[in-house]
Amino acid sequence: MSVRIAISIGDIHGIGPEIVLKYVRDANLNEVTPIILGNAKVLNFYRINNKHDISFNEIESAHDVEEGVINLIEAYSNPASIEPGIISKKSGKYAMQAVEKGIDLCLSQQADALVTAPISKEAVNLAGYQIPGHTEFLAEKTDCSDFMMMLVHENLRVGLVTIHEPLASVPNLIDKNTLLYSLNLMNDSLKKDFQIESPKIAILGLNPHAGDGGYIGKEEIDIISPALEKAKENGINTLGPFSADAFFGGKTYEHFDAVLAMYHDQGLIPFKTISFGSGVNFTAGLPIIRTSPDHGTAFDIAGKNKADPSSFKEAMKLAQKLIENRKRSQSDAAQ
Repeated sequence: MSVRIAISIGDIHGIGPEIVLKYVRDANLNEVTPIILGNAKVLNFYRINNKHDISFNEIESAHDVEEGVINLIEAYSNPASIEPGIISKKSGKYAMQAVEKGIDLCLSQQADALVTAPISKEAVNLAGYQIPGHTEFLAEKTDCSDFMMMLVHENLRVGLVTIHEPLASVPNLIDKNTLLYSLNLMNDSLKKDFQIESPKIAILGLNPHAGDGGYIGKEEIDIISPALEKAKENGINTLGPFSADAFFGGKTYEHFDAVLAMYHDQGLIPFKTISFGSGVNFTAGLPIIRTSPDHGTAFDIAGKNKADPSSFKEAMKLAQKLIENRKRSQSDAAQ
Protein backbone atom coordinates (compact mmCIF):
# COMPACT_ATOMS: atom_id res chain seq x y z
CA MET A 1 0.00 0.00 0.00
CA SER A 2 1.41 3.39 -0.98
CA VAL A 3 1.75 6.29 1.43
CA ARG A 4 -0.60 9.24 1.12
CA ILE A 5 1.14 12.59 0.89
CA ALA A 6 -0.76 15.89 0.82
CA ILE A 7 0.86 18.48 -1.45
CA SER A 8 0.05 22.19 -1.20
CA ILE A 9 0.93 23.93 -4.48
CA GLY A 10 2.17 27.14 -2.85
CA ASP A 11 1.76 30.62 -4.33
CA ILE A 12 -0.16 30.26 -7.59
CA HIS A 13 1.95 33.03 -9.15
CA GLY A 14 5.26 31.39 -8.25
CA ILE A 15 6.94 28.18 -9.41
CA GLY A 16 5.03 25.97 -6.95
CA PRO A 17 2.40 24.66 -9.38
CA GLU A 18 5.09 23.98 -11.99
CA ILE A 19 7.37 21.94 -9.73
CA VAL A 20 4.39 20.00 -8.35
CA LEU A 21 3.33 19.10 -11.90
CA LYS A 22 6.87 18.07 -12.81
CA TYR A 23 7.00 15.85 -9.72
CA VAL A 24 3.67 14.07 -10.26
CA ARG A 25 4.44 13.63 -13.97
CA ASP A 26 7.36 11.36 -13.02
CA ALA A 27 6.10 9.98 -9.68
CA ASN A 28 5.93 6.27 -8.94
CA LEU A 29 2.23 6.04 -8.09
CA ASN A 30 2.72 2.53 -6.71
CA GLU A 31 4.74 4.03 -3.85
CA VAL A 32 3.10 7.42 -3.34
CA THR A 33 -0.50 8.54 -3.61
CA PRO A 34 -0.40 12.31 -4.16
CA ILE A 35 -3.24 14.42 -2.77
CA ILE A 36 -2.74 17.81 -4.42
CA LEU A 37 -4.29 20.72 -2.57
CA GLY A 38 -4.91 23.62 -4.90
CA ASN A 39 -7.27 24.36 -7.74
CA ALA A 40 -8.00 22.69 -11.08
CA LYS A 41 -8.05 25.99 -12.97
CA VAL A 42 -4.59 26.86 -11.67
CA LEU A 43 -3.06 23.45 -12.39
CA ASN A 44 -4.62 23.26 -15.85
CA PHE A 45 -3.26 26.72 -16.64
CA TYR A 46 0.30 25.58 -15.90
CA ARG A 47 -0.28 22.10 -17.37
CA ILE A 48 -1.37 23.55 -20.71
CA ASN A 49 1.19 26.37 -20.63
CA ASN A 50 4.04 23.89 -20.04
CA LYS A 51 2.54 21.15 -22.26
CA HIS A 52 2.30 18.50 -19.52
CA ASP A 53 0.24 15.41 -20.33
CA ILE A 54 -1.25 14.88 -16.87
CA SER A 55 -4.77 14.06 -15.69
CA PHE A 56 -6.24 14.51 -12.22
CA ASN A 57 -8.75 12.60 -10.13
CA GLU A 58 -10.78 15.57 -8.89
CA ILE A 59 -12.36 14.72 -5.53
CA GLU A 60 -14.23 16.56 -2.80
CA SER A 61 -12.48 15.05 0.23
CA ALA A 62 -9.73 12.66 1.28
CA HIS A 63 -12.39 9.97 1.77
CA ASP A 64 -12.55 9.74 -2.03
CA VAL A 65 -8.80 9.36 -2.59
CA GLU A 66 -7.83 6.62 -5.05
CA GLU A 67 -4.44 4.93 -5.12
CA GLY A 68 -2.46 4.77 -8.35
CA VAL A 69 -3.71 8.15 -9.60
CA ILE A 70 -3.04 11.84 -9.00
CA ASN A 71 -5.76 13.12 -6.68
CA LEU A 72 -6.79 16.78 -6.55
CA ILE A 73 -8.83 18.44 -3.81
CA GLU A 74 -10.04 21.98 -4.38
CA ALA A 75 -8.60 23.99 -1.48
CA TYR A 76 -10.09 27.29 -2.67
CA SER A 77 -12.42 28.70 -5.33
CA ASN A 78 -11.33 29.50 -8.87
CA PRO A 79 -9.10 32.59 -8.99
CA ALA A 80 -10.37 35.38 -11.24
CA SER A 81 -6.99 35.51 -12.96
CA ILE A 82 -3.61 33.75 -12.89
CA GLU A 83 -0.61 36.06 -13.28
CA PRO A 84 2.76 34.34 -12.97
CA GLY A 85 5.38 36.50 -11.29
CA ILE A 86 2.89 38.87 -9.62
CA ILE A 87 2.76 39.23 -5.83
CA SER A 88 -0.87 39.51 -4.72
CA LYS A 89 -3.11 39.36 -1.69
CA LYS A 90 -5.26 36.68 -3.34
CA SER A 91 -2.35 34.36 -4.13
CA GLY A 92 -1.14 34.67 -0.54
CA LYS A 93 -4.58 33.73 0.77
CA TYR A 94 -4.90 30.73 -1.57
CA ALA A 95 -1.45 29.46 -0.55
CA MET A 96 -2.32 29.44 3.13
CA GLN A 97 -5.75 27.90 2.59
CA ALA A 98 -4.02 24.96 0.90
CA VAL A 99 -1.52 24.62 3.75
CA GLU A 100 -4.33 24.66 6.32
CA LYS A 101 -6.16 21.94 4.41
CA GLY A 102 -2.98 19.85 4.38
CA ILE A 103 -2.50 20.27 8.13
CA ASP A 104 -6.08 19.14 8.73
CA LEU A 105 -5.61 16.04 6.56
CA CYS A 106 -2.47 15.06 8.47
CA LEU A 107 -3.95 15.71 11.92
CA SER A 108 -6.99 13.59 11.01
CA GLN A 109 -4.63 10.88 9.69
CA GLN A 110 -6.14 11.07 6.20
CA ALA A 111 -2.65 11.87 4.91
CA ASP A 112 0.68 10.52 6.14
CA ALA A 113 2.66 13.70 5.49
CA LEU A 114 2.45 17.21 4.07
CA VAL A 115 4.85 18.61 1.46
CA THR A 116 4.52 22.33 0.85
CA ALA A 117 5.54 24.21 -2.29
CA PRO A 118 6.97 27.74 -1.81
CA ILE A 119 4.89 30.63 -0.53
CA SER A 120 5.59 34.36 -0.68
CA LYS A 121 5.83 35.84 2.80
CA GLU A 122 4.95 39.23 1.34
CA ALA A 123 1.80 37.90 -0.35
CA VAL A 124 0.81 35.92 2.73
CA ASN A 125 1.09 38.97 4.96
CA LEU A 126 -0.84 41.08 2.43
CA ALA A 127 -3.58 38.48 2.82
CA GLY A 128 -3.69 39.16 6.58
CA TYR A 129 -1.62 36.24 7.85
CA GLN A 130 0.87 37.94 10.15
CA ILE A 131 3.44 35.16 10.13
CA PRO A 132 7.15 35.06 9.27
CA GLY A 133 6.91 31.76 7.39
CA HIS A 134 5.55 28.23 6.97
CA THR A 135 7.38 26.88 10.01
CA GLU A 136 5.79 29.15 12.58
CA PHE A 137 2.34 28.79 10.99
CA LEU A 138 2.56 24.99 11.07
CA ALA A 139 3.56 25.07 14.73
CA GLU A 140 0.64 27.34 15.59
CA LYS A 141 -1.94 25.29 13.70
CA THR A 142 -0.75 21.99 15.19
CA ASP A 143 -0.64 23.51 18.69
CA CYS A 144 3.06 22.72 18.91
CA SER A 145 5.42 24.79 21.07
CA ASP A 146 8.50 22.60 20.52
CA PHE A 147 9.63 22.82 16.92
CA MET A 148 12.72 23.49 14.83
CA MET A 149 13.48 24.41 11.25
CA MET A 150 15.94 21.79 9.99
CA LEU A 151 17.54 21.66 6.54
CA VAL A 152 18.43 18.21 5.21
CA HIS A 153 20.67 17.07 2.35
CA GLU A 154 21.82 13.46 2.47
CA ASN A 155 23.74 13.21 5.79
CA LEU A 156 23.98 16.97 6.32
CA ARG A 157 21.33 18.26 8.74
CA VAL A 158 21.34 21.88 9.91
CA GLY A 159 18.96 23.08 12.63
CA LEU A 160 18.36 26.68 13.65
CA VAL A 161 18.11 28.15 17.14
CA THR A 162 16.42 31.29 15.79
CA ILE A 163 14.53 31.28 12.50
CA HIS A 164 12.97 34.29 10.79
CA GLU A 165 14.24 36.96 13.16
CA PRO A 166 15.98 40.28 12.42
CA LEU A 167 19.72 39.83 12.86
CA ALA A 168 19.81 42.61 15.45
CA SER A 169 17.43 40.58 17.66
CA VAL A 170 19.38 37.31 17.57
CA PRO A 171 21.83 37.84 20.49
CA ASN A 172 18.97 38.64 22.87
CA LEU A 173 17.10 35.49 21.83
CA ILE A 174 19.95 33.13 22.71
CA ASP A 175 20.29 31.95 26.30
CA LYS A 176 21.22 28.73 28.05
CA ASN A 177 17.65 27.43 28.29
CA THR A 178 16.95 28.14 24.61
CA LEU A 179 20.07 26.24 23.56
CA LEU A 180 19.25 23.29 25.80
CA TYR A 181 15.74 23.21 24.36
CA SER A 182 17.15 23.24 20.80
CA LEU A 183 19.69 20.52 21.51
CA ASN A 184 17.08 18.29 23.16
CA LEU A 185 14.63 18.75 20.30
CA MET A 186 17.29 18.06 17.67
CA ASN A 187 18.58 15.01 19.54
CA ASP A 188 15.06 13.56 19.85
CA SER A 189 14.28 14.17 16.17
CA LEU A 190 17.51 12.56 15.01
CA LYS A 191 16.59 9.45 16.99
CA LYS A 192 12.90 9.27 16.05
CA ASP A 193 12.81 10.72 12.54
CA PHE A 194 16.21 9.67 11.23
CA GLN A 195 16.72 6.47 13.25
CA ILE A 196 20.16 7.55 14.50
CA GLU A 197 20.70 5.69 17.75
CA SER A 198 23.42 7.92 19.27
CA PRO A 199 23.42 11.28 17.44
CA LYS A 200 26.54 13.44 17.38
CA ILE A 201 25.67 17.15 17.24
CA ALA A 202 27.95 20.11 16.47
CA ILE A 203 27.01 23.56 17.72
CA LEU A 204 28.25 26.76 16.08
CA GLY A 205 29.36 29.91 17.84
CA LEU A 206 27.45 33.15 17.51
CA ASN A 207 30.40 35.46 16.85
CA PRO A 208 33.16 35.40 14.22
CA HIS A 209 35.81 32.80 15.13
CA ALA A 210 33.43 31.62 17.90
CA GLY A 211 34.34 34.72 19.91
CA ASP A 212 38.11 34.16 19.69
CA GLY A 213 38.46 33.53 23.42
CA GLY A 214 36.17 36.41 24.35
CA TYR A 215 37.90 39.09 22.27
CA ILE A 216 35.09 39.15 19.66
CA GLY A 217 32.11 38.61 21.95
CA LYS A 218 31.51 36.57 25.09
CA GLU A 219 28.35 34.63 24.24
CA GLU A 220 30.40 31.51 23.57
CA ILE A 221 31.97 31.65 27.04
CA ASP A 222 28.96 32.89 29.01
CA ILE A 223 26.09 31.07 27.30
CA ILE A 224 26.95 28.49 24.64
CA SER A 225 29.68 26.52 26.43
CA PRO A 226 27.72 26.21 29.72
CA ALA A 227 24.68 25.01 27.73
CA LEU A 228 26.87 22.40 26.01
CA GLU A 229 28.16 21.10 29.33
CA LYS A 230 24.64 20.81 30.71
CA ALA A 231 23.50 19.00 27.55
CA LYS A 232 26.36 16.53 27.94
CA GLU A 233 25.29 15.88 31.54
CA ASN A 234 21.83 15.09 30.13
CA GLY A 235 23.32 12.48 27.80
CA ILE A 236 23.47 14.47 24.56
CA ASN A 237 26.65 13.98 22.54
CA THR A 238 27.47 17.53 21.45
CA LEU A 239 30.67 19.44 20.69
CA GLY A 240 31.56 23.09 20.08
CA PRO A 241 31.18 25.93 19.81
CA PHE A 242 32.79 25.90 16.38
CA SER A 243 33.71 28.86 14.21
CA ALA A 244 31.10 28.67 11.44
CA ASP A 245 33.37 29.59 8.54
CA ALA A 246 36.10 27.06 9.34
CA PHE A 247 33.53 24.42 10.28
CA PHE A 248 31.94 24.40 6.84
CA GLY A 249 35.04 25.38 4.88
CA GLY A 250 36.99 22.48 6.37
CA LYS A 251 34.09 20.02 5.94
CA THR A 252 34.03 19.27 9.67
CA TYR A 253 30.27 18.78 9.31
CA GLU A 254 31.01 15.41 7.68
CA HIS A 255 31.93 14.06 11.14
CA PHE A 256 28.57 14.95 12.71
CA ASP A 257 24.97 13.80 12.36
CA ALA A 258 23.65 17.36 12.66
CA VAL A 259 24.71 20.97 13.12
CA LEU A 260 22.98 23.54 15.31
CA ALA A 261 23.33 27.08 13.93
CA MET A 262 22.52 30.21 15.89
CA TYR A 263 20.62 32.08 13.18
CA HIS A 264 19.08 31.72 9.73
CA ASP A 265 21.83 32.80 7.34
CA GLN A 266 24.62 31.25 9.42
CA GLY A 267 23.11 27.84 8.70
CA LEU A 268 21.35 28.31 5.38
CA ILE A 269 24.05 30.00 3.32
CA PRO A 270 26.57 27.15 3.69
CA PHE A 271 23.80 24.55 3.54
CA LYS A 272 22.44 25.81 0.23
CA THR A 273 25.94 26.13 -1.17
CA ILE A 274 26.67 22.49 -0.31
CA SER A 275 23.29 21.03 -1.30
CA PHE A 276 23.31 22.45 -4.86
CA GLY A 277 19.54 23.01 -5.02
CA SER A 278 18.63 19.56 -3.67
CA GLY A 279 18.11 20.53 -0.04
CA VAL A 280 14.93 19.97 1.94
CA ASN A 281 13.30 21.98 4.71
CA PHE A 282 11.94 19.73 7.48
CA THR A 283 10.02 20.97 10.51
CA ALA A 284 11.23 18.88 13.45
CA GLY A 285 9.07 18.46 16.55
CA LEU A 286 5.65 18.70 14.89
CA PRO A 287 3.01 16.01 15.50
CA ILE A 288 2.78 15.74 11.70
CA ILE A 289 5.47 15.21 9.06
CA ARG A 290 6.12 18.25 6.93
CA THR A 291 8.84 18.88 4.35
CA SER A 292 9.36 21.42 1.59
CA PRO A 293 11.94 22.42 -1.02
CA ASP A 294 14.62 24.76 0.35
CA HIS A 295 13.95 27.55 -2.17
CA GLY A 296 11.40 30.29 -2.67
CA THR A 297 8.73 31.24 -5.19
CA ALA A 298 11.19 32.39 -7.90
CA PHE A 299 8.70 34.87 -9.34
CA ASP A 300 11.26 35.89 -11.98
CA ILE A 301 10.93 32.53 -13.79
CA ALA A 302 7.33 31.66 -12.88
CA GLY A 303 5.27 30.51 -15.85
CA LYS A 304 8.33 30.05 -18.07
CA ASN A 305 8.78 26.27 -17.61
CA LYS A 306 12.29 26.85 -16.25
CA ALA A 307 11.83 25.71 -12.64
CA ASP A 308 13.99 22.82 -11.42
CA PRO A 309 11.91 20.31 -9.40
CA SER A 310 14.96 18.60 -7.83
CA SER A 311 14.47 20.04 -4.35
CA PHE A 312 10.74 19.30 -4.41
CA LYS A 313 11.42 15.70 -5.46
CA GLU A 314 13.89 15.39 -2.57
CA ALA A 315 11.25 16.80 -0.21
CA MET A 316 8.84 14.09 -1.31
CA LYS A 317 11.52 11.42 -0.96
CA LEU A 318 12.41 12.59 2.56
CA ALA A 319 8.72 12.67 3.53
CA GLN A 320 8.43 9.02 2.48
CA LYS A 321 11.49 8.12 4.55
CA LEU A 322 10.24 9.99 7.61
CA ILE A 323 6.87 8.23 7.39
CA GLU A 324 8.66 4.91 7.44
CA ASN A 325 10.97 5.92 10.30
CA ARG A 326 8.20 7.29 12.50
CA LYS A 327 6.16 4.14 12.03
CA ARG A 328 9.21 2.13 13.05
CA SER A 329 9.72 4.33 16.14
CA GLN A 330 6.08 3.92 17.13
CA SER A 331 6.32 0.16 16.67
CA ASP A 332 9.47 -0.02 18.79
CA ALA A 333 7.86 2.09 21.53
CA ALA A 334 4.81 -0.18 21.59
CA GLN A 335 6.88 -3.32 22.16
